[in-house]
Amino acid sequence: MAKKVASVIKLNIPAGKGTPAPPVGPALGQAGINMMEFLKKFNELSMPQMGYTLPVEITVFEDRSFTFVIKQPLMTDLIKKAISLEKGSSNPGKEVAGKLTKAKALEIARLKMKDLNTEDEEMAARIVAGSARSMGLETDF
Repeated sequence: MAKKVASVIKLNIPAGKGTPAPPVGPALGQAGINMMEFLKKFNELSMPQMGYTLPVEITVFEDRSFTFVIKQPLMTDLIKKAISLEKGSSNPGKEVAGKLTKAKALEIARLKMKDLNTEDEEMAARIVAGSARSMGLETDF
C-alpha cells in the first residue's frame, strides 16, 4: 500500500550548503520532518554542483518520512556561468548586460531539458533565450 502524501515542499537551496537557516528550516520544521537528516543527504548529493542554486522538491508523507528530488540548477545560474557574467542587468530592456548566442542557448537547453515542458531542443532554447532576455541579455533569437 502506498504512503499518503501530506505535502510537497519546493525550495531553492545552494548546492552543498544547505543549512537549517531560513527558508529551509521553517519550511521543513512546519512539515515535521527530520531537518538534519534531509540536509545531510542533500549536501552529500549536491556536492558535485557547488556554486549553483538547486531547486528541490520534497515530498512529505503522513508518517513524517520524506523523499526528495534535486532538479537541474536554476536557468539564470546556468546562463550566468555559460557567458561568464557576474549578474544580469539592473534595468532589463533598457540596459544590456551581455549576449547569449544560439549555441550557448542550445547547450543550456540540453542540460535543462528534463525540467522543461518540451521535448524539442529548439523550443527549449527559446525558453532559455526568454530567461536571458529577462536578465537584460541580447539573444540570437
